[in-house]
Amino acid sequence: MKQPSTIDTLDRLEPGSRVAIIRLRSLGDCVLSTPAIHLLKGARPDLQIAVVAEDRFAPVFRNNPDISAVLPPRIGELRSFEPALCLNLHGGTRSARLTMLSGAGIKAGFDIFKPAWAYNTRIPTAQEVLGIDRRVHTAEHMAAAMFYLGVPIAEVPRAQMYASANASNEPYAVLHPVAATPEKAWPSSRFLEVADYIGQRGIEPIFAAGPGDDLSPFKKWRTVSGAPLDEVAGLMRGAQLFIGNDSGPAHVAAAFGVPEVVIFGPSDAETWAPWRTKSAVLKAEGPIARITVGQVILAVNRVLQP
Repeated sequence: MKQPSTIDTLDRLEPGSRVAIIRLRSLGDCVLSTPAIHLLKGARPDLQIAVVAEDRFAPVFRNNPDISAVLPPRIGELRSFEPALCLNLHGGTRSARLTMLSGAGIKAGFDIFKPAWAYNTRIPTAQEVLGIDRRVHTAEHMAAAMFYLGVPIAEVPRAQMYASANASNEPYAVLHPVAATPEKAWPSSRFLEVADYIGQRGIEPIFAAGPGDDLSPFKKWRTVSGAPLDEVAGLMRGAQLFIGNDSGPAHVAAAFGVPEVVIFGPSDAETWAPWRTKSAVLKAEGPIARITVGQVILAVNRVLQP
């Protein structure tokens, strides 16, 4: 457990203080930062919290009642917000510079972040904060920063996103068959076999992907390619099931409590598994193609059970 300080960081903040949280990207990290933000707001409802994010990921944080503003990653707009505390959950040179020039009296970041001199409040590992020796999920890692700053240690809740549900009178599943790298992508032909199976169960398969991703192998079914993130969120919210590779959209679906089957290649499933939703994680021992269609179908049946 963390060593208690005489005055926790949050106790140093005046009522109604402003807090800027830097989480520039990527999709999964942004989504998984929302439980930490919720814990902070729950502990100090008086705080005005802004999130600094790149434009393409800003919809993750919009309409969230815990968040007062979503700011672009520009120093002028961050300084105009006048934060008393600037917390970097991102790491890297750009976010360190934003933190350093934020104008905040308290500049916080994990002690692994470089350069160290950019911060006057250094946050140790989640293991040290929580007094544990196991590996932690990404949501726990970011929540640990809040615990160190003075939020009472509690269960880390589900991620939160807000979107209007996709209008559909029929049950459907979202399949995300692409990935950032080839070794993280399960074969397209197998996704099609799984789509045929769930179609036979009366659930419409909808294949979704980001800008520039090729969905032509899946044209037998409805496809959604390159849609704005808020539309993707609405699609996920209304789904009965998500099936996909380890990716950001899996965390969007989890934020809405959608049952999931997620296929992992070389990524760390313990760190990046769906958070707080009914799910089955299939982790390849070796190449991702070693996971069979039969294994995925068994997992689908398992997560669809009431």
